[in-house]
Amino acid sequence: MADIPALLRRFAIQPKRSLGQNFLVDEAALERIVAAAELKPGDSVLEIGPGLGTLTRRLAESVTSTGRVVAVELDERLIPVLRFTLAPYPNVELVHGDILELDPVELIRGGRMHVASYRVVANLPYYITSAVLRHLLEARIRPTRLVLTVQLEVAARLTAGPGEMSLLAVSVQAYGRPRLVTRLKAGAFYPPPKVDSAVVRVDLYEQPLVPPEELEAFFEVVRAGFGERRKQLRNALSRGLQRDAQTVATALARAGVDPARRAETLSPEEWVRVYQALM
Repeated sequence: MADIPALLRRFAIQPKRSLGQNFLVDEAALERIVAAAELKPGDSVLEIGPGLGTLTRRLAESVTSTGRVVAVELDERLIPVLRFTLAPYPNVELVHGDILELDPVELIRGGRMHVASYRVVANLPYYITSAVLRHLLEARIRPTRLVLTVQLEVAARLTAGPGEMSLLAVSVQAYGRPRLVTRLKAGAFYPPPKVDSAVVRVDLYEQPLVPPEELEAFFEVVRAGFGERRKQLRNALSRGLQRDAQTVATALARAGVDPARRAETLSPEEWVRVYQALM
């Protein structure tokens, strides 16, 4: 595993830029990811995008023989490589498939009757980051923690605070608390990507900020607020929700939010108050 180019040559594989295949090879970065996951013997881990198995091996060692790592890889070409590099780890189950078309709960269940808590570790290409996050956060049983390697720009959006919030930030922070673990220079990967990356950890709440059955209506309000970001919140919500501007202004006042503010300045908790006032 020390010579990634040689391993790729052995299996006649060229990394696909279209799949975001930049394999993390920096030892210190790999250790920081495992440390951020805070795994214990017996834990269950869902890894998305194991690549060549460099991180997978460390995850398998952390959960020991009593734990389980389910590694989901989209690229069929990498399956023989993974079978080779992960052969010494019987606690790893390799799955060839698209995570967006698979049920995380069924993957972790593995034929068992009950699903224990699980954590997700993933190296996500930019083009599917939002879709994978939504897929995981809307799972029947959500993971307790996400440890994600994403582009640095995406990490900044995920961990943003009031003043720099986005629809993506609210969508994640309604479910849990994100924090930046570490930044990764392009040279930490092979081949090096064109941009820097970062590792983000999201600790999920036992329950989202609003009851699960109200999440769809809640996000309808948030999407309306961000629909016209240059507009004051009163006007953006009025247009997005097709409600009278004065009615919206009154609801915002009830929520303790100045109608002249803009969507990016609100915290997730303020969005909850706005949603409740508009119900």
